Amino acid sequence: MTDRDPHADADNLLVAGDPTAPVTAVKARSQWLDVWDQFRTHKGAMASLFFLVVIIAFTLAGPLVWKLDPAALDIRNKDLRPIINALWGAEKVSWAHPFGTDNLGRDLMAQIMQGGRISLAVGAAAMILAILIGTFVGVLAGYFNRLDGLLMRLTDLFLALPLLPLLLVMMLLFRDPLRSAFGPEEGIFILIVAGIGITSWMHTARIVRGDVLALKEREYVLAARSIGTPSRRIITRHLLPNVLSPIMVSATLGLATAIITESALSFLGLGFPPDFPTWGKILADSVPRMTAFPERVVLPGMAISLTVLAVNYIGDGLRDALDPRIRGL
Repeated sequence: MTDRDPHADADNLLVAGDPTAPVTAVKARSQWLDVWDQFRTHKGAMASLFFLVVIIAFTLAGPLVWKLDPAALDIRNKDLRPIINALWGAEKVSWAHPFGTDNLGRDLMAQIMQGGRISLAVGAAAMILAILIGTFVGVLAGYFNRLDGLLMRLTDLFLALPLLPLLLVMMLLFRDPLRSAFGPEEGIFILIVAGIGITSWMHTARIVRGDVLALKEREYVLAARSIGTPSRRIITRHLLPNVLSPIMVSATLGLATAIITESALSFLGLGFPPDFPTWGKILADSVPRMTAFPERVVLPGMAISLTVLAVNYIGDGLRDALDPRIRGL
């Protein structure tokens, strides 16, 4: 047996008990790849992610293909049924309007596309606002003991408020001034986003506060504090990256809540103008004739329900994927 040169292969590791057997060093794996691998095992989350991508593509890219104006009136083609109704003998169907038309001849497919853009945009913007406020309040309350009591009592106060009546009051008080200042659509958009965001940050604040209370006692945070690291740098470099996981899960749930809330406001007639469709507004306009035309309620109702369900399933998948105990780390 020949002698082995100890410097011949510097990249190999030696197996315990057999100093002559080389083992190739394994490269460090990205944590986000581990998260993705765990997320892919959640079949409901993967199916929901695919559905959400399809909905976003349908609402954003659909108008590039389907160029009908959602506000265009065509009385000659009013009350058309969806094309699927031809399977059981419906006569008033047309391939020019696959989802049918309403009592004014407006194309329902174009309206659902535009309504989806508005509903998803409102939900995403309100969710981002709520996450920013909740994270800010939660970090301050968890890190600074002198602010904890005040901020948590403020959080309890917001949690005790009846949110839907509060939103209705805000809409009635500020709708006309904002419409005059920014325009009928832009003003209502700002008002709805601000109203939902300001009334939806409390759960995120509680979650972030609890994590920060635990993290600020860790050794690396105490070491950073002992060498004089400013609080701002400790928060941005050590605390916020470690509370990103619960924030992401809270964001998915906040998006679902915001879509439901916007749809409720539009359904009650306190959302966007009547000629500016959202999923909730389409649903409200379809209720008076739902007996004769049930599909007009089913289509926007399914869009709202399935989108919210998909977002909730994605949140469940993220919660499992971001938990190191489930990933086996």
